[in-house]
Amino acid sequence: MEAALLGSIFWLVEELIQIYIYVLIAAAIFSTLAAFGVLDTRNRIVYQIGDFLYRLSEPALAPIRQFLPNLGGIDISPVIAIIVLEALEMFLTSLYVRIVMSGSGF
Repeated sequence: MEAALLGSIFWLVEELIQIYIYVLIAAAIFSTLAAFGVLDTRNRIVYQIGDFLYRLSEPALAPIRQFLPNLGGIDISPVIAIIVLEALEMFLTSLYVRIVMSGSGF
């Protein structure tokens, strides 16, 4: 029973990481399209979608932006955040494998 619960918890955390990666990608695409004028942010629905994506992605991107140099109009913070999240996911996978292989649970 404990192994199934542990597996479920690791699965849920990895899925949440993947969903957040998709949110970061969507926020970066939305930001780019809005910056080039493809999306009209004066439209209420478009504005709300952008605001929603901004509020979800900004807590992860703001600390990264503090350490990045000014690259003009290029924001590479989503790429760095995605790399960090993928590394976290790989770490969690290896941790789960080690726990299962050792035969011990929590």
